[in-house]
Amino acid sequence: MHLDGQLVLPDRVLPGRVRFDTRITAIEPRADAPARYILPGFIDTHVHGGGGGDTMDGVDAIERLARFHLAHGTTTLLPTTITRPWPEVLAALRAVAEVSARGIADGPRIPGAHLEGPFLSPHRLGAQPPFTQPPEPRLVAEALATGCVRVVTLAPELDHADSAIDAFAAAGVRVSLGHSTADFDTATAAICRICAAGGVAGGTHLFNAMGGIEGRRPGLAGALICHGEAHAELILDGFHVHPGSFRLAARAMGDRLLFVTDAMRGTGLGDGPSELGGHPVTITKGRALLADGTLAGSVLTLDQAVRNTLAQGSSIVEAAKLASSNAADYLGLDDRGRIETGRLADLVVLDETFAVREVHVGGARRVAR
Repeated sequence: MHLDGQLVLPDRVLPGRVRFDTRITAIEPRADAPARYILPGFIDTHVHGGGGGDTMDGVDAIERLARFHLAHGTTTLLPTTITRPWPEVLAALRAVAEVSARGIADGPRIPGAHLEGPFLSPHRLGAQPPFTQPPEPRLVAEALATGCVRVVTLAPELDHADSAIDAFAAAGVRVSLGHSTADFDTATAAICRICAAGGVAGGTHLFNAMGGIEGRRPGLAGALICHGEAHAELILDGFHVHPGSFRLAARAMGDRLLFVTDAMRGTGLGDGPSELGGHPVTITKGRALLADGTLAGSVLTLDQAVRNTLAQGSSIVEAAKLASSNAADYLGLDDRGRIETGRLADLVVLDETFAVREVHVGGARRVAR
């Protein structure tokens, strides 16, 4: 099998042909390649829902949201929990583990879950419901026992945070600092602890639910940007982050920055009422809000994030890194995220307007328009 087009490689765009079976077998220059773009499949490490499905609703809903995001180019995703009573969180993790183990017919890859909550600051909830808990050893052990947690969001100032960092890092879970009131020094110490424990440090939706950067108070956002080993998510939907803040982070962090959607149940369903973690949400002109005006996740898809960053002047090569390869590196998925021989044939075809036309997972075409 093969696809012809403008191949978005890690360092350039090559008019050519990519040959593949389940993996990429060859990349060949081709001067007469069509104008469409071929990118590595998108990877979303933080996605609550979409197409009417929500991670907290169990197996069927996880499959629904996964198929929805596949149609927008996402070939790997981590279904993401929300802060609810602990038995509900565990049930959601077990549902993700079930889906991950058996796979989704005609769906994207699900290597595990993002556990966002309950290990958050009650003072930086954002749109999260008020069911926070400190990361006590028993809770950490129960979460790890599900076998599916790949990323955990953690506020480093909480009681038991140090022991939780050690346990999660030892288990290979990416520890993502967020929903936090931590100052620069506390955050930097936590990042260093994660690294010393052999883990990988991240930041949950950079700038959101962590405060901004000020001259005398650089905060958690400043610590993530400054520390050369920390990665960070960013929601580029036009509402969560100012374009200037995105450019600052992209310039300072480079390949350590990755796009996520933080998408909620109502993504793709248009304007109107929806729900997030039991909170009523209203979606209006692409913005999801609680009744008090708080942003309630997003209705973003990663193909739209790519178009948004191109509109801000990024190159298509930079966009592919933000939507795919940077996340693959963060998660340690060295079998995907780039168009290179030997990598999985997870591919997205965009037309000249950067709209999704085809999506291939393991060489199988799953979406065609």
